[in-house]
Amino acid sequence: MKYYNIYKDILATFTYFNLFEYPLLKNEVFNYLAHCDDYHEFELALNNLVNDGWVFKIGNFYSIQDDCTVAVKRREGNRKAIPMLKKAKRIAKIISSFPFVKGVALSGSLSKYYADKDSDIDFFIITAANRLWIARSFLHALKKISFLFNMQQLFCMNYFIDEAELVILEKNIYTAIEVATIIPLDETEIFLRFFKANRWIDTFIPNKRICLPPNRKTKKSRLVHLIEKLFDNKHGNTFDDYLMKLTSKRWDLKSSLNKKNIKGLLLSLHTGKHFSKPGPDIFQKKLLDRYEICLAEVFKKYECPRSRILNA
Repeated sequence: MKYYNIYKDILATFTYFNLFEYPLLKNEVFNYLAHCDDYHEFELALNNLVNDGWVFKIGNFYSIQDDCTVAVKRREGNRKAIPMLKKAKRIAKIISSFPFVKGVALSGSLSKYYADKDSDIDFFIITAANRLWIARSFLHALKKISFLFNMQQLFCMNYFIDEAELVILEKNIYTAIEVATIIPLDETEIFLRFFKANRWIDTFIPNKRICLPPNRKTKKSRLVHLIEKLFDNKHGNTFDDYLMKLTSKRWDLKSSLNKKNIKGLLLSLHTGKHFSKPGPDIFQKKLLDRYEICLAEVFKKYECPRSRILNA
């Protein structure tokens, strides 16, 4: 029974990443297991799954797809990510210099060191307490300017939280992996607090270790310090609330009209006093629903021949 559970643990991990057609290195498989924490037992079970034809070894990668093109695609994606990571670090310095920005991290596919021709540079941003909407408004003025130079894909600031509430509200395998793989690019101290506040991810991926880079802090200009001081009062609270309501109203209108972005995805924004993020029903829920369906199919196929053996 022990090894049987490890097998299902491994198959569940491959099933999730197969949604992205993303093969894994051996240590990556172990990092994303939900239950098994014994590397020797994991290796033995993985080898058995390969020998039995449930998992396929393609070079250094493993996948439940018997298709070498997924490995080629991943290698190419890893290669393309290198120059984009360098750009992301430079852009993060710009974002960090804005008022009330406390920390900037890389998220999305690039935080997994993967990029393709359509990849954006996605940023996860932590702001000062109760100043998220002022910070976001300043940064989205920068975003508007980036459109003039056709550089908007480099400034995808799509997820904001503030330091008053660092816990990610949705708790599932998708958000656990996204939290665990963000790459802090500035102000490590705030991310120490962030990861501590989100230890719930251990429920889903207990083997994944968080590695923080050396602390880096962008020096802010006198003008930025002046702006922060100007809004550090009750009027700043009122203005932040106003910007939240104004932004929410505009995005609700976009959603009601089924407007789409340049990639053809429906525009949606989930807002609150301490967060601004993509609507979970647009991508996250659909992905999790697909995962549950695929996982049920994989487990059914795995259990059927095993049941016949046990009943023989």
